[in-house]
Amino acid sequence: MSPAAPEPRKTLDPDRVAEWLARHPDFFVGREGLLQQLRVPHPEARGTTSLLERLVHDLRTRAEQAEWRLEQLLESARHNEAQYRRTRELMLALLEAESNDALGEALATQLSERFQTPSVALWCPASLTDAEPRPPQAPRHVLDDHSGQRLAALLDGRVSRCTRLTPTDWKRLLPHDPAPRKSGSCALTRLTLGEPMGYLVLASPDPDHFRASMDTLLTEYVGEVVARLLVRLSGASHD
Repeated sequence: MSPAAPEPRKTLDPDRVAEWLARHPDFFVGREGLLQQLRVPHPEARGTTSLLERLVHDLRTRAEQAEWRLEQLLESARHNEAQYRRTRELMLALLEAESNDALGEALATQLSERFQTPSVALWCPASLTDAEPRPPQAPRHVLDDHSGQRLAALLDGRVSRCTRLTPTDWKRLLPHDPAPRKSGSCALTRLTLGEPMGYLVLASPDPDHFRASMDTLLTEYVGEVVARLLVRLSGASHD
């Protein structure tokens, strides 16, 4: 009579084991020795480590990630506060301008000192300068058809945009500042207040200072304020 074949070894379904342990969280109460014997894969090297060491490692990793996220939030808050203070000083300086030339000068000075924008041009139609006793002073310029067409082409149908600026365009659109030997960059926005009122150009000889991926919210905001101040100051000069 041949010996009976051994019964196949039974194994537990890992998912069912996990499900059972989830339903019985007190299973290890009184079985602390078993916890110390359990081995799990090491998170950073080959082999295994104890369950307790793995838990300590995971908790330390989570703490480091939480600390990194907190630092990112704090850094963002510090940046936003600094941006607010710079914008506030810019707006106050613009509001104190008593003429369009003073407005252009304050705009160029504040953007250079507080926003590292070395060059600014403010292109306005002749209708805003006709009543002034003298021609506009840089960075203000009278908008003509040639400059208007080029600025509209650079905007490409948008309200505002960051883009590269060739030396030829620099000489045409920022004639009061020396043009770089190679392409620079600019952020430009259309000035409107019910009707087109010109353009604001912020430029840098650094081709990467104003990148196409950059947000133009601040440029648009400054443009909206400048447009209103131009109308107010032009009206005052007519009185």
